[in-house]
Amino acid sequence: PVNRFCTASNNRTGFLCDDKVTCVPASQVCNTVSNCRSGEDEQEELCGDLPRSLPGHLVFRCSNPAYWVYADQRCNGMNDCGDCSDEMGSLAACPPCGSEWWNCSPVLYEYCSCVPRRLCRDGIQHCHSWSDEYIC
Repeated sequence: PVNRFCTASNNRTGFLCDDKVTCVPASQVCNTVSNCRSGEDEQEELCGDLPRSLPGHLVFRCSNPAYWVYADQRCNGMNDCGDCSDEMGSLAACPPCGSEWWNCSPVLYEYCSCVPRRLCRDGIQHCHSWSDEYIC
């Protein structure tokens, strides 16, 4: 089997197309839209039994073994696993909140340990401490 690992935009894990140039972000593989010119990112061989049929580098296993997300959804600030295991802890190994994020304990389940800075001072509580409205 051909090694299809590549790095897509924002240093995200990707799938290398047959043209050896196009790098499809992991989460755009097996999404019913052909991103590779020959459609190899949507082939039955690759997408027939998700996630088992995918190369391991495209998959991140959540702490609950029943759940998985695409590798480029790890450390994206969003609670894709549902238990924040894709954003926090030793499995995910994420860096601290980036400059576009504010570190706090979020009120909304959609975030884990950071909220987008664009939500700061918008008049809506996003952090338990209200720091997104008073400090951020």
